[in-house]
Amino acid sequence: MDILREKISHGFDLLDTDGDGALTEADHVTMGDRAADQLGYARGSAEHTRMVDAYVAVWRDLHAPHVGGPDGRMTKAEFVASTLTLAADPEAAAATVGALARAFFAIADVDGDGRVSRDEFDAFQRSHFPAIGQADLDEAFRHLDLDGDGTLSPAEFESAVVAYWSSADPDAPGNWWMGRAPGR
Repeated sequence: MDILREKISHGFDLLDTDGDGALTEADHVTMGDRAADQLGYARGSAEHTRMVDAYVAVWRDLHAPHVGGPDGRMTKAEFVASTLTLAADPEAAAATVGALARAFFAIADVDGDGRVSRDEFDAFQRSHFPAIGQADLDEAFRHLDLDGDGTLSPAEFESAVVAYWSSADPDAPGNWWMGRAPGR
């Protein structure tokens, strides 16, 4: 369970866009802005608005229900505790995180061909985690592209996201979702 706690904690640190120790709707707006910027969408365009709305929906549907206080901020402790519960309930993990992964796949698959290319993966990951370097993105993609065809299928993409947030298996390919896995 230690590797899972490390991954979740690491993930929180990367998602906390302003570094204030909490996740908020504003962090998700920033991620949406970054995603739109990475993909070349002009600020205020329909594509930009769609991207920001998708990230805000993740906040409202996935994270906001676990906020403990009235300030609308999810602390790292709340995030880690709520996410750790997924390891004990694989069906809930598949349903909850799977839905998130499918929503993210739709965002990442910019050209709508039903696969996420290397360029789409890099742009998507940089919008979430700008501190991840190219070497880590390269390594991550090698681990996540299970069939070696140079793209991520919907199943590969979803499996990676679900495993990152819910698997305590130290050898799960999804551990590489955010680049070099903690402890590696």
